[in-house]
Amino acid sequence: MSVYTKTGDNGQTGLYTGERVDKCSRRVKTYGLIDEGGSTLGLARAFCQTTDVKEKIYQVQKKLPLLMADLASLNRDALIMPEHIAALEREMDEMENALPPLREFLIPGNTPGGAFLDLSRTTFRRAECSLTELAQTEKVHETDRIFLNRLSDYVFLLMRWEER
Repeated sequence: MSVYTKTGDNGQTGLYTGERVDKCSRRVKTYGLIDEGGSTLGLARAFCQTTDVKEKIYQVQKKLPLLMADLASLNRDALIMPEHIAALEREMDEMENALPPLREFLIPGNTPGGAFLDLSRTTFRRAECSLTELAQTEKVHETDRIFLNRLSDYVFLLMRWEER
């Protein structure tokens, strides 16, 4: 099988469930931003020095295909489940409780891994904005919205953990 299919030459792409949509649709842009966030997480993982941060990043990277499949699938049950959100929240609570309280805005860049994690955080914020716009006109699973909202906060805490 070839990496190119020629089916997108006319400006459309196929969703996971077979529907054809414009490549510039809000749905495609949204899962593209999540894909971009996953790439920035890969950069962060490559540069992070803290073993548990690298492992936490890897675990999140494994969830992103589920989130993107949800967005690339119309009229299907969600793959991102409440348990995924609860797991992020538990880990966030653990990290936040172990870190000193924030007393000022953070300036990213103390470490290469932390800088890339901050880039990931901002990418996921853009994806969340895009998902919110998508949800105004199309069906979006509530678990996807919540997971993406938690994800940017989770990545922020990973950045703090890496740079502590």
